Parts: sequence; structure tokens; C-alpha cells
Amino acid sequence: MKLVFAGTPEVAVPALDALLASGRHEVAAVVTRPDAPAGRGRRLVASPVAQRAEEAGIEVLKPARPRDEEFLARLREIAPDCCPVVAYGALLPKVALDIPARGWVNLHFSLLPAWRGAAPVQHSLMAGDEVTGASTFLIEEGLDSGPVYGVVTEDVRPTDTSGDLLTRLAFAGAGLLAATMDGIEDGALQAVPQPVEGITLAPKIQVEDAHVDFAAPALRVDRVVRGCTPAPGAWTVFRGERLKLIQVAPLPDRTELAPGQLVVGKNNVYAGTGSYAVELLWVQPQGKKPMKAADWARGVRIAEGERLGV
Repeated sequence: MKLVFAGTPEVAVPALDALLASGRHEVAAVVTRPDAPAGRGRRLVASPVAQRAEEAGIEVLKPARPRDEEFLARLREIAPDCCPVVAYGALLPKVALDIPARGWVNLHFSLLPAWRGAAPVQHSLMAGDEVTGASTFLIEEGLDSGPVYGVVTEDVRPTDTSGDLLTRLAFAGAGLLAATMDGIEDGALQAVPQPVEGITLAPKIQVEDAHVDFAAPALRVDRVVRGCTPAPGAWTVFRGERLKLIQVAPLPDRTELAPGQLVVGKNNVYAGTGSYAVELLWVQPQGKKPMKAADWARGVRIAEGERLGV
């Protein structure tokens, strides 16, 4: 089939690579979000997908909005059979959805209908799911509601961050998307409507969602930290300034600490929660680089009775 691939961030690159390497389909063009400011100089930088497409010599389309007439006209000229999508980052209007003969097929990083929305991996971790995965589905006008072509499952490991899990799903999902394109071309795949039971939503994680409440149980604290790492970053407050929490470890045997209470050992830092303590392993003070929590604690000289979240 002739394909136009839509995607923007690094997590979409493995899927583009898989389609380029398949040798079975032609990736005629790539659609991605416009260049965005990045780095200290805030200079405009092309998306990871755009950079990969340019390396491969593929035409790159960067519409400000996917309903722009110039973009739609070019898409009609290309006349793709199908448009595979991975984390494109903009809603597609019906006028665009109607152009490819076999529609737009999205790779979504959850087992639909669970975790429809922008942040499925983060929400899956924060909810304590033991198994997650990726799904390919035909895009409709509803939010991630279209019929499903295929799924791949992935076990959630006890120390997974959203970054760890998303990286694995990006590669597993790339193979699923390539196989879905093959199955659509062969006529061997039929999309199956999603069940009406089990629908959960995964909206974008806001900064307030990443705030760690040390009155919550230790498992909840750990899940928020892992789910919000690397972005947007879990955080608490210490001495009036934000402290980013990068890695913690629950300690079921330590139940004597009050929520947020800090205790510093020779090479360890412990914080109480609503159940048992967690060990702080890696933190990032405001305006500084990530560091081991023990190094941070030595530098700030934590006094007896000081707490996080105050």
C-alpha cells in the first residue's frame, strides 16, 4: 500500500522505521507537528519523526492544523491507501479522515478500551496495572473509540517508569503496526468494535496530577513517581521549594514514620507515608541536576522533624 505516516515524538520513530524496513509498503510522506522551540536558546527544532523522515529522503508535511486546505490538497494529491498514526498530537477532522481509502490506523499504547486519551502509559502505571500493551485501531471522530485490528501485551515490571514502559511498547507496537498494515492489505484483518465495558480515560497529566501526597499509602506514592517519570516529573515541597522525586523504593518493614517525615541514615534517606516508609533514591532540587537523595540530604542538612510536603 501507499502510506502517509503521521507521528511526532521519539516514541513514534520505531514504528516509522518498521514500516520503512518492511519493504512491502511505500511510505510516500510523513505528517508531523510544526517545528517547536527547544533548548536554552529556544530555537525552532524539527520533531524526531521529521528528522528521521528527512534522513530517509521522505517528504515531510507540517500543517499548523490538519484541516488546513493546503495540507488536505497535498494529501489528496498523494492519494494514500492508508495513513498509520503514532502519537501525532492533533485531532484529525473528518475531511482528513475520509481521504485515504482504508482510513487512518492508530497505534495506541494501551489495551483498548482501557486508557483512551493522551497519557495511557502514565495512567496505567499510576493505577497499578500489572499488564498493559498496545492496540491498533481504525480512527473515528470519537476519542480512541474506533474498532481494533490487533493488540500486543506487555507485563508491567515493579520498577518501571512511564519512560521505561513506553520505550518497550514503542518497539513492540512498531511490529504490531507493520503487521496490521500487512493484514489490511491482504484482507486478512477485520477491525472488531471495542467492548462497551471497561472504558477508562487517560487525559494528559497536568503538573498538579504529579504532586506527591505523602499522606497517601506508600504504593500510591511509588506509582505516582514512576508514572510521572520522566515527564512531567513527580514533585513535592521541601522548605518552600519544589523537589522533584525521580525514584523511590517502598519499605514495608518501616512503619514508624509520620507522613512526609524525613529520617537520614549514613547513605539513605527515608520518608514516611500514609502506610509505611519509602526510601528516596534519586531527587532533583529546584534549579539543579538530578542527584542521589543521600547527597542531597547531606547538602541541605535535614533537621530532626523536618517533613516533605510542608
